[in-house]
Amino acid sequence: MKLLVTGAWHCSEEHVTALREMGHDIIFQQREQDELPCAAAEIEGVICNGLFLYHDIGEFKKLRFIQLTSAGLDRVPLDYIESHGIKIYNARGVYSVPMAEFAVGGVLGLYKKSRVFYENQKLKKWEKQRDLLELNGKTVLIIGCGSVGTECAKRFKAFDCNVWGIDLFPYESEYFSEIAGLNGLDGKLPQADVVVLTLPLTEETKGLFDSERFGKMKDGAVLVNISRGAVVNESALVNALDTKLFGAVLDVFEEEPLSKESALWEKENVIITPHNSFVSDGNNKRLSDVIIRNFGGK
Repeated sequence: MKLLVTGAWHCSEEHVTALREMGHDIIFQQREQDELPCAAAEIEGVICNGLFLYHDIGEFKKLRFIQLTSAGLDRVPLDYIESHGIKIYNARGVYSVPMAEFAVGGVLGLYKKSRVFYENQKLKKWEKQRDLLELNGKTVLIIGCGSVGTECAKRFKAFDCNVWGIDLFPYESEYFSEIAGLNGLDGKLPQADVVVLTLPLTEETKGLFDSERFGKMKDGAVLVNISRGAVVNESALVNALDTKLFGAVLDVFEEEPLSKESALWEKENVIITPHNSFVSDGNNKRLSDVIIRNFGGK
C-alpha cells in the first residue's frame, strides 16, 4: 500500500520499519496543510488528523484506508468515506486515560479550592479554608460511556462515588451502577453532584446542555466538559455558573481559541484549559500500537 504519513503521528524509526516490513511504501508529509509530496491519486492509505480539511478527498482516487490520530471523526467527510467503501479507524482509547485523570483532577481542584491556595501562596498568606468538599459518596453522571467515559467511571468509582451513565446505546458495565439511554438524562440530572460530558458531537447532542437542562441540574453541581464545546450552550452555562452550579471544568468550547471577550475567563468557579486534557506522555506509545495493529493485515 502506498501510505502517506503526516506529522500528526510522531512515529519512530522502529515503527516505520515495521510498516515497511508489512509491505507498505511510506511517504512523509510533516504539515497537513502543505502541498502533497506526491499525486493524491496515487495514495492508497493515510495516517493523519485534519488532512482532508486542506485537501479534497475526492482527489484521492485509490484511497481505501484512513487511520486518524484523533478519537473524533468530525474532521473527515464521513458520508464520502462510507459511500466509497473506505475503511476508517480512529484513535479510540489512546487518549482516554489522561482525559479521565483530567476530569477527576479538575473536580478535585474545585472541591479543594486549589486556586485559593495557589493565590494565597503567591501572597505568602496563611489562611485556612473551612468549606472544602470531598468526592467520597458523591453521585457522578457520565454522559457518553465509550472509552473516555469508562475510564472516567473507573477513577470516580475509586473515590467511592456512585457512578451513573447515559449513552446513546446503553449497555451493562461493572464500572457503572446503571447506564440509561439519552431519554433518561433529565431524570438523572437533578440527583447528580458531578456531570461529565464525554459524548460525541452529533445533530442529536449539539446544544444538549441549554438553559432548560441547566435548570434541571442539582444546585451546587459541577459540570465537566471534555467532549466537544458545541454540546454546551455557553451563554446558558455562564448564567448557570452565576445561579446554579458550584463550578465547571472546561477543556473544549464552541469556538476555539476561546474569545478573550468570553465571560467564562472571569469566573472564579471555572477551570479553563485550551483543549489540552488529552495530552500525556503515554499517548504516542498507545497510538503507535493502535496504528501498527490496524495496518498489520492491510
